[in-house]
Amino acid sequence: GKARMERACAGAKARAGTSAVACAVACSRSDRRTGSCRARAGRPTRLWEVGGGRGELSFAPRASTESPSVSAKGGREEEEEEEEDLRVALVERKTKETSVFVKINLDGTGKCDCASGVPFLDHMLDQIASHGLFDVEVKAEGDIWIDDHHTTEDIALAFGQCLSRALGTRAGIQRFGDFSAPLDEALVHVVMDLSGRPHLSCDLEIPAERIGTFQTEMVEHFFQSLANTSGMTLHIRQLAGKNSHHIVEATFKAFARALRQACSPDPRRQGAVASSKGVLTQS
Repeated sequence: GKARMERACAGAKARAGTSAVACAVACSRSDRRTGSCRARAGRPTRLWEVGGGRGELSFAPRASTESPSVSAKGGREEEEEEEEDLRVALVERKTKETSVFVKINLDGTGKCDCASGVPFLDHMLDQIASHGLFDVEVKAEGDIWIDDHHTTEDIALAFGQCLSRALGTRAGIQRFGDFSAPLDEALVHVVMDLSGRPHLSCDLEIPAERIGTFQTEMVEHFFQSLANTSGMTLHIRQLAGKNSHHIVEATFKAFARALRQACSPDPRRQGAVASSKGVLTQS
């Protein structure tokens, strides 16, 4: 009788894939003397049916061994597509007067890592990053023992070129930006068009010749240089202001917000270039 029950249990195991332990537990009940194992009745013992009584084993349902469905696109491919979608660019510019590195992420969070050697310019670049929500990195070494002119100019030239590269074909963007920024008594209005056509019209009346060591006449020259290499039409108007620091800072804040607006995607464009000519780039 014992050998017969063992053979029956082995057969049930082979047919149903249940464990020998489950079958042994089922056969260890009072009906073991009669050899009435559930496996003999033609219905395999399910793991979650075994036990339940006091002092008996109890098993949870067996987990599925089927592989979960996996997207046809792998994680690495998705990462590569995300990298391609990032609007990030960097430019290195070296001359006998300066060495400049600029990196811009147009879809950043407002991080600024700038060391230009011109403290007030670093403060203004921080305004562009913070209020434009761009990630901006600027590293520069220049002949600041002469003055700030060459360093400020070359940073602006590199910044404009970097901006143009990050924008690519400029497809799908708003293109136009318009913002007025107050700072206490100062109020400055900035309007821009990322048209591919460089132009600056600047109407600022800054009372002081210097803010710290920074020559205030370099404010207009900074934006002229940036407009030239970025392919931007830029209009700056001072509507009010007496304090030189406030006027300049309001200018950079208004510029940042207008640029943020112009660079933002236009969902209704669906990736098309915002031009009847179909082109916004300089070349």
